[in-house]
Amino acid sequence: MEQKFGNFVADGNVRYGAQRTLSAVLENWLDRERDQLPLWFPVGIGFGVAFWQFFGSSAWAGLAMSSASLLFFGNLAPPYSRLRQLARMAAMAIMLGFLLIALRSTTVAQPVLGKIWVGEFYGRIEAVENISARNVFRLRLATGSNSDLPPFVRVNLSPEQYQDDFQPGAIIRLRARLLPPAGPTLPGGYDFARRAWFLQIGATGTALGEVQLHQKADRGAWFATQRAALTQHIMASMPQGSGAIGAALVTGDQGHIDAADAQAMRDSGLAHLLSISGLHVTAVVGFIFIAVSRLLSLSPWLALRIPIPVVAAATAALAALAYTLLTGAEVPTVRSFIAAVLILIALAIGRDALTLRLVAFGALIVLIFWPDARSGPSFQLSFAAVATIVVMHDLPVVKRFTERRDESLLRKAARAVGSLILTGLAIELVLTPIALFHFHKAGLYGALANVVAIPMTTFMIMPLEALALIFDVLGLGQPLWWLAGQGIAAILILAHSVSSLPGAVTMMPAMPIWAFAAFVIGALLFALLTTAVRYCGVLLCAIGIIAMVMAPRPDILVTGDGKHLAIVSADGEVALLRGRAGDFVRGMIFEKAGSFAKATPIEDWPGVQCTLDNCVITLMGAERAWTLLATRTRNPIPSMEMAAACKRVDIVVSDRWLPQSCRPKWIKADRRLLEQSGGLAFYLDDQRVVTANEGNRNMPWVKAAQAARAAEASDQ
Repeated sequence: MEQKFGNFVADGNVRYGAQRTLSAVLENWLDRERDQLPLWFPVGIGFGVAFWQFFGSSAWAGLAMSSASLLFFGNLAPPYSRLRQLARMAAMAIMLGFLLIALRSTTVAQPVLGKIWVGEFYGRIEAVENISARNVFRLRLATGSNSDLPPFVRVNLSPEQYQDDFQPGAIIRLRARLLPPAGPTLPGGYDFARRAWFLQIGATGTALGEVQLHQKADRGAWFATQRAALTQHIMASMPQGSGAIGAALVTGDQGHIDAADAQAMRDSGLAHLLSISGLHVTAVVGFIFIAVSRLLSLSPWLALRIPIPVVAAATAALAALAYTLLTGAEVPTVRSFIAAVLILIALAIGRDALTLRLVAFGALIVLIFWPDARSGPSFQLSFAAVATIVVMHDLPVVKRFTERRDESLLRKAARAVGSLILTGLAIELVLTPIALFHFHKAGLYGALANVVAIPMTTFMIMPLEALALIFDVLGLGQPLWWLAGQGIAAILILAHSVSSLPGAVTMMPAMPIWAFAAFVIGALLFALLTTAVRYCGVLLCAIGIIAMVMAPRPDILVTGDGKHLAIVSADGEVALLRGRAGDFVRGMIFEKAGSFAKATPIEDWPGVQCTLDNCVITLMGAERAWTLLATRTRNPIPSMEMAAACKRVDIVVSDRWLPQSCRPKWIKADRRLLEQSGGLAFYLDDQRVVTANEGNRNMPWVKAAQAARAAEASDQ
């Protein structure tokens, strides 16, 4: 007994010693990473926001228990240890993120429309957006005390319906056809209902007939008016074909850009130039800071008596604020303004202007005030790009390559170009998976195009436009507008040339969410750690990218209304049930399928037999053949005949309510099911169906829409 007891004690000491050794190793590692630990606080907040966006407010109990468990295990660590501090910080950050997004959702909550509504109402104009490329004026209207409508709606007007007096603050009378905000058409598609919820838009639609001005605006919306006037002035001053992009670079108004030019900019990776963000704010701030610094330095008396960097920074900050308000104060612009102010403060006090701490602080500010922005591509792409620049230029090998040295001008220029190309490639490597996750496509030559376009925009076009606006006061700005127009024309030529290259754009089907999460976590590990553990992040990124590339295409796609069905082959060929599908529906289908192929009529697809009313489709899977019945008209079909047809097939898809007697072998996707599930994606070999609404059931905008529909039904 003593020997056994002795062995037990010895074994326990070994285990205890091993635990102490592991704890010491972990504590030493955290101590080496102590300067990086605060950078994980906004990451924790982002995780809490993401938890809400996946599971809704009803999951608060589960998250609270998880956070409590994290605190409990953290308290097992020695007092004052970094492990205990890290556990507390993580639990607090995650819960804070969850509470921030839940509070934001509650504060913006507004009723939504339950069904299609057609009628006449009065609306006070809150905002006006001129989308001339689509011949549309988009108005945000406050409906006031009209009990039939949500407090805020968005209505499209044609140029014939619009009047110059339709300015913010005016009240108009109109007849319109309004619809509830639309959810995703297909699984993984764009969820406008989510965006409308946070914008407090309860319905969208189109004006019918004449729109009358009931009362002119009694208070001027100065910034909105000046923005519209400035947009028109720039378009009139610049050469034809370049004015729309010139206006977008200054005011952010992209509504006038030709559709072909906009598509070329997207496919070439240059679309970010058109959205007012970091590049534009940086150009404005840099121009003002340098100009004010140089002008004040011309006076020795001023240079000796005032802190020129502080005055220049304050002036640039005020200019950035005015520019942000002028361009509409959208979240990306506000985010860039915050970052610019932080950089100016750092410059004024003589600190490093761009560090990961600055990026983390900017992300923290955005997550606190606009937590819903976390899931948007703008937030992810912009912060990923800035963080990539900082991390890459902190790498020792890059520092050695870019450090200043005594060499010829030609070698300096070559080194600068090489640094730009290297930076562009790194950014593309990081941003491409994010773009593929959100848009299912990405440009492959964006890095090379941006090497030319970004310097040209920053150092030529925008300064020329700024000088042109100044010289317009004296009536001498036209030559400068012409020069800026030539620069924009060169960028358009570059965009069209790059977008037309073979393989310029790649498309991929929707990727698993876990693959995207693996890539993001891996990128964060590599960016925010400094020890060798960071290279585990490279492995996670590789796993995520491989899973993205190997993501299978869906075999069948069905839109949420049941009207449109697509058959997708393994090599990306697509056949549509209804050949008259609009451009929007076609675009959504081809993005989800990850294909550029032209649509094939369903009748020409192998194994398809069609009548006027329906089609029976046979699809060969890896292990068996699948049969599908799809209706494509509203003509009545005898219930006995329909029941017999359903019994012979595996899947039935219809945009109508089918009788209970219709019982296919696997799934009946009729209107009754689709109203609950939304669009469907079938993966036959896995016998798996992904629904558009499976991740949205607990979201407040979905619940609000369901409540509105239930209220409409009870009133009837």
